[in-house]
Amino acid sequence: MEIQKITPRKISEAIAEQIKEQIVGGALKPGDKLPSTKELSESYQVGRSTIREALSALKAMGLVESYQGEGSYVRSIESQDVDLPEFNSLLMSRDTVMELIEARQALEVSNAALAAEKRTEEDLRRFEAVLKRMEEHLGDEEEGERADIEFHLVLAQATHNSIMARMIESISSQMQTAIRETRRLQMYANRTVSRQLLQEHQAVYEAIKRQDPRTAQDEMRRHLFHVEQVLIRYLNK
Repeated sequence: MEIQKITPRKISEAIAEQIKEQIVGGALKPGDKLPSTKELSESYQVGRSTIREALSALKAMGLVESYQGEGSYVRSIESQDVDLPEFNSLLMSRDTVMELIEARQALEVSNAALAAEKRTEEDLRRFEAVLKRMEEHLGDEEEGERADIEFHLVLAQATHNSIMARMIESISSQMQTAIRETRRLQMYANRTVSRQLLQEHQAVYEAIKRQDPRTAQDEMRRHLFHVEQVLIRYLNK
């Protein structure tokens, strides 16, 4: 009999599945606010990182949406949402991760150019706030990851194209799941790596601020190439 080690990922899958059943079954209705990460952590008696993984999976399915500082809410379930890949099918093989990287690159490079052309002063202030948080939390894995996700969401929103924003939100959620799947990868906990990531994000921002689409694209390609190389190195171990 082959015994496989139970990992935190398996726990987060079970939690995501339970919450999904409550949403699909109607116990949780569109617009309902989910308990906080702390409350869910205490209820399920697991770490907050496990709860965040479960919420990321639910976001990737299109079942919940989160707002910075407000929490997570149940979305209206459309037919296309139910057909999205389930968390169980997102077992991150190397091929799946590479496909995600390719999809993300195609979207984010385009987003960088669009944002450079269409960004507003308010967009710049939001970029600056995220970059400040990144700098203040160098070496802090949880805050670093959260700020990284937010930077790319701000970028998508700065395109002022709602479809782009929705697409990158889904890709970002699955990308973070891919990173967590490796378990050996601590990009944001390594102060040297997190500082380099900060510098790469700053370079993208500066090009957007100057309204230079070509440089914004080049800097985004450079950033995503770095992330890709880090992921590939760990996936090949």
